[in-house]
Amino acid sequence: MPDFTRWPSFPFEGDMRVKKLAPPVDVEPPRSGEDASECVSCSTHDDAYIWVSERWRVRAMDRPTGLPMVLILECRSHLDLGDLPNLLAAELGVMTVRLERAIRSLDGVARVHVNRWGDGSAHLHMWFLARPYGRLQLRGTFLSLWDDILPVIPEAQWRENLALVAAWLADFGGKANAEPAHIAWESPSTLTVPIPTATAAAEKEQATDDSPRPQTLGDVQAASAAAEAEVRATEATPGNPRSTPAQRQPSDELAAEPADTESRSA
Repeated sequence: MPDFTRWPSFPFEGDMRVKKLAPPVDVEPPRSGEDASECVSCSTHDDAYIWVSERWRVRAMDRPTGLPMVLILECRSHLDLGDLPNLLAAELGVMTVRLERAIRSLDGVARVHVNRWGDGSAHLHMWFLARPYGRLQLRGTFLSLWDDILPVIPEAQWRENLALVAAWLADFGGKANAEPAHIAWESPSTLTVPIPTATAAAEKEQATDDSPRPQTLGDVQAASAAAEAEVRATEATPGNPRSTPAQRQPSDELAAEPADTESRSA
């Protein structure tokens, strides 16, 4: 067996056999999309991509996988890597660095592997695979194999990562199509407004009030402020048993203070 089967990053263990090498073919079969009219990438709408621009598009898998992020960078033009004109070739370098930085900015990502094989599709596509932080066993050339072996990450986290990468790219231009997962929540069927219990009369008035039910948080706050003001006005009424001499005003306390510091020290 070759030495790499003993590397810590090799995903498999146990007894294995090397397949027999098939004889070479005289003519290689055409790749998918050799004819631009039959190219899947060319016929796919922008909505299927997380980010699009005038000359480049970025797409994700159709579902979460074992790695924090797996993305594919494609050019709009039906070209392979060696067919790129100078402008697109230069932009490919910029886009590669930009997308690598965007993925590496995600929480829990240590490195981003960039791969181009080109044996399956004739339309240029570059793979970007995020290696989880601290997972040293996933380092190296077998990361794409581990992606199919690891437990699938939660879909909400996956969608949030897609939205973050798309937003990062959109800061430099283009359009972000990916959105984070929406929060699943349910509003209460009724909204209860606290009723002040200053007096029995106030409670009765609240109980018989035919005013409309508050619809917003502002309605609740306004109702609470009005009720508190009414309570304070009721307590300040002369003859109210709750208004006692013990509730002195600040002016009364100042009048009771000594006239000067000498009398205070005496």
